[in-house]
Amino acid sequence: METENSLVDVRFLFYKDCINEIIKDKNATILVIGGGENDKLVFQENGFTDVTISNIDERQSESEYYPYKHCFQNAENLSYKDNEFDYVAAHATLHHFSSPHRGLTEMYRVAKKGVVVIESRDSWLMRLLIKFNITPDFETAAIYDHHCKYGGVNNTCIPNYIYRWTEREVEKTIKSYAPYVRHWFSYRYGLDEPSATKRSKSFCKKIIINIFSPIYRLIVKLFPKQQNLFAFIITKPVIPDDLQPWIKIDDGVMSFNESWAAERNKAGSCKK
Repeated sequence: METENSLVDVRFLFYKDCINEIIKDKNATILVIGGGENDKLVFQENGFTDVTISNIDERQSESEYYPYKHCFQNAENLSYKDNEFDYVAAHATLHHFSSPHRGLTEMYRVAKKGVVVIESRDSWLMRLLIKFNITPDFETAAIYDHHCKYGGVNNTCIPNYIYRWTEREVEKTIKSYAPYVRHWFSYRYGLDEPSATKRSKSFCKKIIINIFSPIYRLIVKLFPKQQNLFAFIITKPVIPDDLQPWIKIDDGVMSFNESWAAERNKAGSCKK
């Protein structure tokens, strides 16, 4: 088993590499939701110049994030206008929301070019680890690490359910939110052993974990999507180029395309 520090480095490097590969314009305007010190370091080390780091932690101050901007934002109800930032990013934060899907659609709303999210992936292997109590379903450790006052759902003292995503869930969420356009999704995967494997003080559990670790690594090598680190990237569509064929725009107003329906269904015009 690797040490806790080395595993933290793995997650940090995965995050850093994803941002560097996905966002090419170092002068792009970027909003980070649920951000912290690691987010600042990732964007600094990647050379980005215009970053706003937001969170709802009352203990944070703007000076901590210099040279970047800092603001208090409820990520499930952002105060920003549609398409206000080029990119919106989130690292290991959506699973702290009472409504992760709402957080994702808010990220999508205020992004002009794209959304980058890094979370844990839901998988049969992860569900197996939860079943055998090797990794948790609820994040109690984060509360303990924050003096039993912060770090839970919506940064309260109540442990959050660890919401893990799949590719299909990401796509259904965005297509439901913006069904009038075509979308492009891409994914990246990385290896980080589940957090409980780094923290356990139980002698018996440590033995089980040490036995299971090489098996875990073999499984994720054979089936890369079973890895714990999961980045999903949503590229925002361009209107009108990426409108669905059954949608039209007249004078800036979207409506159903009767001509498309008539041609497709061969049944004449739709009645209003």
